[in-house]
Amino acid sequence: MKSTVYNLLSALAPLHYDNLTYCHKQSLKILNRFSGQHKRFHSLMGKDPVHLEKRMVDGQYLPPWFSVAPMMDWTDNHYRTLARLISKHAWLYTEMVVAETIVHQRNNLDRFLAFSPEQHPIVLQLGGSNLENLAKAAEFANAYSFDELNLNCGCPSGKVAGHGCFGARLMFDPKFVADAMSAIAANCSVPVSVKCRIGVDDHDSYNELCDFVYAIVSNSPTRHFIVHARKALLSGLSPAENRKVPPLKYEYYFALLRDFPEVQFTINGGITGIDQVNAARRQGAHGVMVGRAAYNNPWSTLRHVDSAVYGIPTSSLSRRQILEKYQMYGDSVLGKYGPGKPSIRQLVKPLLNLFHSEPGNGLWKRKADAALRRCKARFIICNIQSLVHVQ
Repeated sequence: MKSTVYNLLSALAPLHYDNLTYCHKQSLKILNRFSGQHKRFHSLMGKDPVHLEKRMVDGQYLPPWFSVAPMMDWTDNHYRTLARLISKHAWLYTEMVVAETIVHQRNNLDRFLAFSPEQHPIVLQLGGSNLENLAKAAEFANAYSFDELNLNCGCPSGKVAGHGCFGARLMFDPKFVADAMSAIAANCSVPVSVKCRIGVDDHDSYNELCDFVYAIVSNSPTRHFIVHARKALLSGLSPAENRKVPPLKYEYYFALLRDFPEVQFTINGGITGIDQVNAARRQGAHGVMVGRAAYNNPWSTLRHVDSAVYGIPTSSLSRRQILEKYQMYGDSVLGKYGPGKPSIRQLVKPLLNLFHSEPGNGLWKRKADAALRRCKARFIICNIQSLVHVQ
């Protein structure tokens, strides 16, 4: 008897520049800098030398020239499994995990921190505003061998920025951020980084951004910043509007490269395709982070990362083969944390965009959704007709 995940996926056949010229140009001298910082770490869940070797050179992961942004409710274990099947070298970020959650769930940490070894290189993003809890969270997370720990100083959501004074609101207090980064670094054995905006509300001058970076670099081991090149508005705009309405100011990012040559900066915001990634890197960007495009169109966004960004052959897996591998993953975790946890819908959710913009994509989603509504138990057959093929 076949499982629900098998029946869902085996029937689903694969379906048949922002302007950066004004930015400062910098030479790329990044590989040696990052290779010295990022060493080989394995998840406690086991080792897979074959998969790990494919993503490492001389025992070290390639630098984060391309990374997928941390996104709440999106970059969970299921999405990261799919992303890694498409790209072996893109750096993956977890959803933000609140420090208090880790501390209070210390007896149930696998649910929040466990990941398969194939997901390396992977970064855990923490959220919080309590030094003691951030330190404890870093200590607990260290056992899971993430490749970097990152502090969220950029999320404008009221649920984040308005609760416990963390997220983008932390940019108002660079001294606290420096203390937090020191506390996190003291309790883990991997590099630490900050993800931030270029400013918050009316505190959006380049000098204020420099003061923020300088305070953290001078008072903590932090040497990597991911900079969303928009300011955050904490009132009047939704999180979605905060990703679009405030204007992009890439010139702030490239000025940071000039003014802080000892620090690594990854650019984020408004970059949606490999051509834009490479354009930014040619102009000196140390690394590029892509957000919604990597989720909404994972195949087109991720499949050329290895070859076009890292100069390494792309995986030869077709989308049909990816579905088959993902099906095996789905069957292995279905009900792992109790009945319906994770649910079939959670498992299938990342797949819905696998054929974005392809002929038959709408039919794919409708039939998948209809099949999911019919699925009530693990071994019920969910009949989805074969869809249009794409070569």
